[in-house]
Amino acid sequence: MAHKQKLRAGVFDSGVGGLTVVKSLIEHKLFDEIIYFGDTARVPYGVKDKNTIIRYSLEALEFFKNFDIDIMIAACNSVSAYAIPELKANAPFKVSGVIEPGVLALKNKIPNLDARILILGTRATVGSGKYEKLLKAQGYHNIESLAPSLFVPIVEEGLFSGKVLGTVMDHYLKDITSPDAIILGCTHFPLIADAIHHYFPQATLIHSGEAVVEFLESAYNISHIHQHSSLKLFASENPDKLKEIAQAWLKPACYSS
Repeated sequence: MAHKQKLRAGVFDSGVGGLTVVKSLIEHKLFDEIIYFGDTARVPYGVKDKNTIIRYSLEALEFFKNFDIDIMIAACNSVSAYAIPELKANAPFKVSGVIEPGVLALKNKIPNLDARILILGTRATVGSGKYEKLLKAQGYHNIESLAPSLFVPIVEEGLFSGKVLGTVMDHYLKDITSPDAIILGCTHFPLIADAIHHYFPQATLIHSGEAVVEFLESAYNISHIHQHSSLKLFASENPDKLKEIAQAWLKPACYSS
């Protein structure tokens, strides 16, 4: 991607989870400005059908057409599973999802094709089978997928630790054979990455934000040349809650709105 004086990205998620991608983009100084839109009025997408996810995604695309951005990052695995072709066909700028970057990141970190891989995602993402298809194409075969649906509302409530999260994690994970790698196949899940790592301390976690950074650097030749990233936050409902979570999650030194 050719650099112009200002490089801008639009980041789209169904709720607050895409802030985990924003955090990585800011820390790696890939963009001068980031426009974030969380469709908080209709979160979560992961329990919705394919056509609804595509429709919501195209509506978000119309929002980003109001800004002079260079790339739109669909920081939502459910959107990445179903809507990327439609977004690319209708966007006047480049579009990237998070699933292909996640597979690339796992390939780079886990060369052992016999490794036990656990995919944690929404019902829609897991149901699409996209992660499994791409991983099998790379030669991985020991793959297990799980849709811990309650993780998303817990994160939206800001419960990143504590008894409620611990009980829900035990409900979903107690019977899982210890994995070598875990793909956090929902951008909400890095917000509870510490708890997941505590549950499976030997596992390598694949974080969508870091995976997207690696992918953008490789695919679009975007490098660490920007000194500061300004961030503008938008939400379809309760923008103050989004800003509150952003201020708590993003380091004060790199948060500017």
